[in-house]
Amino acid sequence: MRRQNILRVLLFIIFFSIGGTALSSSILCDDLVQYYHKRQLLRAKEELSNRLKLLNTDYDVLLQNLGKDPNLLERIAPLILGMERNDANTIYPKATEELLEAVQKVLEEDSSQQPTEPVIPAWLIRCSEPFRRVILFLAGAFLVLISFIWLGSAKSAWVDREES
Repeated sequence: MRRQNILRVLLFIIFFSIGGTALSSSILCDDLVQYYHKRQLLRAKEELSNRLKLLNTDYDVLLQNLGKDPNLLERIAPLILGMERNDANTIYPKATEELLEAVQKVLEEDSSQQPTEPVIPAWLIRCSEPFRRVILFLAGAFLVLISFIWLGSAKSAWVDREES
């Protein structure tokens, strides 16, 4: 008798937990989709914030160097404004179109090789379809009902028999 009760409790726990998980996932599916979207947006905003912090530190260093070396402004002004350099004693290399295209291709390859995580897991996409969501809800409800009806306590049946 004790083995039957242990087996009955074990099966009740298994059926009820699977049914409850199916019910809750079918009900909370929209919330889970929103959660994953917001998590992806947060990750993108953090990356943007980190890039902006790096730019700020670069500009701070540049401003400090400008304060220390006044000739630095004369050297970088033509680069920033796109003017021709006028120092007769210096040879400046010129960038060709082929070189710029090669650099652009390398930069595009580096950006495309970064691993991207999927925004929403595949199982959640499948579960968010309306027909599958209804089936998941019904299957969960059926498992919960099975666990209560057939695996519920057997004392009530025995008490009824003893009373009569």
